[in-house]
Amino acid sequence: MEINNRFLRACRREPVDTTPVWFMRQAGRYMAEYRAIREKYSLLEICHHPELAAEVTLQPVHAFGVDAAILFADILLPVIPLGLGLEFAKGEGPVIGKPVRTMEDVRALKPVHAEMDLGYVMEAIRILRGELNGTPLIGFCGAPFTVASYIVEGGSSREFLQTKMLMYSSPEVWHALMERLSNVLADYLLAQIHAGAQAVQIFDSWVGALSAQDYENYVLPYSQKVLQAAKAENVPAIHFGTNTTTLLPLMKRAGGDVIGLDWRIALDDGWALLGQDVAVQGNLDPALLLAPFPELKKRVYDILQRAGGRSGHIFNLGHGILQHTPVDNVKAVVDMVHEYSVLGEKV
Repeated sequence: MEINNRFLRACRREPVDTTPVWFMRQAGRYMAEYRAIREKYSLLEICHHPELAAEVTLQPVHAFGVDAAILFADILLPVIPLGLGLEFAKGEGPVIGKPVRTMEDVRALKPVHAEMDLGYVMEAIRILRGELNGTPLIGFCGAPFTVASYIVEGGSSREFLQTKMLMYSSPEVWHALMERLSNVLADYLLAQIHAGAQAVQIFDSWVGALSAQDYENYVLPYSQKVLQAAKAENVPAIHFGTNTTTLLPLMKRAGGDVIGLDWRIALDDGWALLGQDVAVQGNLDPALLLAPFPELKKRVYDILQRAGGRSGHIFNLGHGILQHTPVDNVKAVVDMVHEYSVLGEKV
């Protein structure tokens, strides 16, 4: 079995033979193999059946030769054992049955035992470690703020008004909720690591809605707690968010061996803002995977040139693959990144 360790080496800012590449949402509706499974099973049903979750996780690894697999799951799975209810309404995304907005709501949250209540996730990890043939497996959880935003809003949001009003008008309720969530999410992440996840990613997808001041006061300590749980296990942790250019130094302070950069900031500028003592991941705009091939190639090479061959760059998107992305373009990007290994090469 040939071990592909370039992803894990890049997480630790060690030299690699070529830049590693994987994609957020690399398993999903843009792949015919996934759509075939979704015709028979809902998203939650796939998550609850470890053999199906493992099969879906493996699809892009086999199809594209990416340098890491990311477990197929959903960031809101811990909401189910908390007793809040979770369903995915067609065309509307996740719906939380019992939103949390008062101290009584926080106190009513059920205790969560990750190994037992989310054991199907751990079983999928164990299956995958036996089938990945040396490709590393990334486990993940939602960051406390992003999970809290769904719980408080009752589902997806653009303005996060209920979330911000809870922070501003009832800070004691907010902090109690975040304390509870950070404990649950840290335990969930540790359970994944103990089951065999070789790296983890913390998804703070919506934290870009906050000012730096609010991030520092209401979010940073709780993300830090979850990231420190991974650090204690000596497993690389990726700290990801979108629209976070103004938050990058604070995200670095919260923790993570790798900080995710989205497409709103040039990769070299983002890395300079963070400092060279941390690895970075990113940062192609997912929409570019649908662009004409010459433009896509130009943009991929631009990111690699901005990385400059420095140790600690993992090529990825700034967010997840979009539904109508051509499969051939995904494969082409993987090949481009792997082939581009001469520093300073001109396109």
